[in-house]
Amino acid sequence: MHVIQQKIFDLASTKNLADLTLREIGELVGEPHPQKIKHHINQLMKNGMLKQNADKSVLTAVNTTDKNNLFYLLPILGSANCGQATLLADERPEGFLQVSKNVIPYYQPNRYFILKANGNSMNKSTIQGKSIDDGDYVVIDRSPNDNYQNKYVLSIINGMANIKKFILDQTNNQIVLVSQSSQDYPPIYIHNDDFQSYLINGEVVDVIKKPQL
Repeated sequence: MHVIQQKIFDLASTKNLADLTLREIGELVGEPHPQKIKHHINQLMKNGMLKQNADKSVLTAVNTTDKNNLFYLLPILGSANCGQATLLADERPEGFLQVSKNVIPYYQPNRYFILKANGNSMNKSTIQGKSIDDGDYVVIDRSPNDNYQNKYVLSIINGMANIKKFILDQTNNQIVLVSQSSQDYPPIYIHNDDFQSYLINGEVVDVIKKPQL
């Protein structure tokens, strides 16, 4: 998320933005250009992070912790490559995916986040009975785990995000990151001695499928 959008969202969590002019909002968030403030507000509304009533007298942040709210806003932290590790990993949200609570009933803030799958190297995987296809959203559980054996993980390799199946090959003293695809993708090998420099950012626990149009 853009830094100004984050500041506007934080401001909208404590104030009704409809009571302020664009210039006043800009002074509070450090952006002197009203048209840029208008643009960022529109983007926040588009992403479902701000809510406005019918007569536009109230404009506030969506409270994702409200038990009466039927939707979650899940942060999308960019894309993860499902082929070679070519997409840069970034912890800054690109936006938010709005889903009803029954889509991810187990959701806990700060534990789960969303990535968009890029590529087809995991299109033969099975997670909750679903494959990971290009354009799907994957749900990542970032909580620590001591056992990733035979699980699908989000890896960071040379600063790049990558989704693969984790295999600990103790016989050969190595970790193997395996694709499960209709195409032939070579695995990624990591020696056990290099494990400390290899980062797992979480486990893939669910897939939100793109619509079949």
